[in-house]
Amino acid sequence: MIAANIKEDPMQQKAKSTHLVDLDILNTHNEKGCEVCNQKFSLGDTVVMACGPWPDECIKLIHEQEAVFDDNTRTWYERSYYRSLAQS
Repeated sequence: MIAANIKEDPMQQKAKSTHLVDLDILNTHNEKGCEVCNQKFSLGDTVVMACGPWPDECIKLIHEQEAVFDDNTRTWYERSYYRSLAQS
């Protein structure tokens, strides 16, 4: 029960939520590619499931460099969407 009281390090949480593009991700998500930069994913790219301004659903797979990790919510956000939330 002691372990239940230990909070997970935000850096560990961030690392756990990133993915390397493998054949499964490539075959499943590459029809549209990255919603932000409109580029196709390549094997070995680092991607995250991030919230953004998309009307049909909150979370989409995007390149990690197009995202920001918020330590408070432990969630990835698309960069410009995150800035707009901060300004609100």
